Amino acid sequence: MIRFRGHHLICLHFFQGEGYNREFVDNLRELVERACRGEEIEVVGGPDDVCRACPYLSENRCAHKEGADEEIRQLDGNALSFLKIGVGQRVKWLELREKIMSAPEDWFSFFCRGCDWESVCDRVR
Repeated sequence: MIRFRGHHLICLHFFQGEGYNREFVDNLRELVERACRGEEIEVVGGPDDVCRACPYLSENRCAHKEGADEEIRQLDGNALSFLKIGVGQRVKWLELREKIMSAPEDWFSFFCRGCDWESVCDRVR
């Protein structure tokens, strides 16, 4: 089973092979491939299988920049609210994809504003 936090349930649908380093990108690619093959996803409320390869994970928190962990937790909450799912639930990637791809563009403008990866996702949305 794959473990994803809230915002990764949204953001990984736009993965384009970019990331912090090779290990991080390889991990993302493997996770997306597993999800696309139908492996069940457990929604978690903190660091997940993406975070485990992140060079900024420190003491179970995001240390990318000042306030990053709080920002990410807010994004997680916004994503779960939009998807109408909660921590502990199990979901399928393809079911989520339908919801995500039907989101209005203004929702993404709000959700993605200020994200370091915003320009990457803009190229594929």
